[in-house]
Amino acid sequence: MIADNLVVDARTGRRTTWGELVQQAGPRPSPTAHVVEHSVDALPAVAALEDGGELLVVAAGRLDEALAEELRGAGFDLAAGDDVQAATSHRATEDGRVWLLTSGSTGRPKRVGHTLASLSTVTGELAPRTWLCPYSPGTYAWWQVITLGLGVPGQDLVLVDPADLDDWVTPALEHGVTAVSGTPTFWRRTLMRHGAELRKLPLEQVTLGGEPVDQAVLTQLGEVFPDARVSWIYASSEVGASIVVHDGRAGFPVEWLGREVPGRPRLAVADGELVITSPHHGVDASGTELAGAVRTGDAARIEDGRVLVTGRLDRDELNVGGSKVSAGAVRDLLQSHPDVAWASVRGRKAPLVGTMVVADVVAGQGSDVNPDDLTRWAAERLPEYAVPRRIKMLAEIPAKETLKSDV
Repeated sequence: MIADNLVVDARTGRRTTWGELVQQAGPRPSPTAHVVEHSVDALPAVAALEDGGELLVVAAGRLDEALAEELRGAGFDLAAGDDVQAATSHRATEDGRVWLLTSGSTGRPKRVGHTLASLSTVTGELAPRTWLCPYSPGTYAWWQVITLGLGVPGQDLVLVDPADLDDWVTPALEHGVTAVSGTPTFWRRTLMRHGAELRKLPLEQVTLGGEPVDQAVLTQLGEVFPDARVSWIYASSEVGASIVVHDGRAGFPVEWLGREVPGRPRLAVADGELVITSPHHGVDASGTELAGAVRTGDAARIEDGRVLVTGRLDRDELNVGGSKVSAGAVRDLLQSHPDVAWASVRGRKAPLVGTMVVADVVAGQGSDVNPDDLTRWAAERLPEYAVPRRIKMLAEIPAKETLKSDV
């Protein structure tokens, strides 16, 4: 069912409703990958899904020649506005199928299938809100916000393209935004760039997802938006929205591990990896359902009664001269420094110990903190082998089109 909520394109100021969007596009007879420059361009095809069709949405910036040929070979027509390139192989349309491309953090983006129903994991009534959607079109996080506006009464949307995020606060104020969802990288960049201006936003809901989250950014957001609920969501294309935490603390309670609750995912940690058995599984590119326990590839550790998700397993564990170091733990320690806005930690080959710890750091606004200061800070709190041997100061927080950093 399509709710008649409002949709605002922040780039043009154009206001429309989902009911009006339904009139703008009908279902295409063939599986179609819509290539869009702007979020709003994808919405007529999304609204038309109610009448059937098979849809994949991808931002033009993510589509290279190899991916385009891969999609055409998988039976998708490529539609960029009125320009349509036919599929190079034919298959019947699977009505109601929605395809997502993963972020590609472990290589090329993978295709995962869902339906509007499996993407809509919100249950119960929600207070009326106006959401800012800053995500790249077609990503799992984008669909999570879009399906809120599409199907949940009272949830209006303001769409901002990732390329226009340098100043999203102005249109958010203009259009009455009361809820914002973004990655931790998005929020750290926002806290750096907009500072006190953010306090003008009457936010009731602040959501973070898509990356590891640490206590420092949660605490800062709680201070800037004291009246808002601050939520961290763990979700992925493969297992859907699986963990939702509202208590303002990093990680989730250890008591949730192994808990059996009808309709909710079962969580586990095995060999330092987060494992999820979810009722919101999608299907893989062949159409096979991703059933059972899924090893997420994300590192998790238990600390002070919380399960902390620290980053990709293949990048998190560093072996420094035979001693194990969690890159995520070192990153969180650096980001807990009061003058640090962002940090990224990784291993670098070293002749004697095999790997040494190095870090990139962005200082907070107005701070003159330097690598020597941070080395001393780390040395007072970490074992000697875990202290970064090289710290490079960056001018600004790097982010990809998916609003994530490589952490």
